[in-house]
Amino acid sequence: MTDLLNKKCVPCEGGVKAFDVSEIHKYQKKVDGWEIIKNEKNVFFLEKKFNFKNFLESQNFVNLVGKISEDEGHHPDITFGWGYAKITISTHAIEGLSENDFILAAKIDKNINV
Repeated sequence: MTDLLNKKCVPCEGGVKAFDVSEIHKYQKKVDGWEIIKNEKNVFFLEKKFNFKNFLESQNFVNLVGKISEDEGHHPDITFGWGYAKITISTHAIEGLSENDFILAAKIDKNINV
């Protein structure tokens, strides 16, 4: 994970290929507990659910993820409520996963454990 923490997300406006399954699994080993999800269009996403003691902790986490996302210029989909938050990450411009997604996942994990 350390190598991902030292990187910064780079803007992606398409024109590059999404990671294939072998590349996804290689990078998945660098982040802890993130699931690989494939939707009905065969687009891959990273997804992880976080649990908290109450709504306020969930909301504070979501605000932290928002700050990290803004700093990286890469924005996940976030669902949250009382005691939980679910983060779903992909690179929309390429309809799949890229290194940016794993960088963001690593930085979210680092900050949740602070």
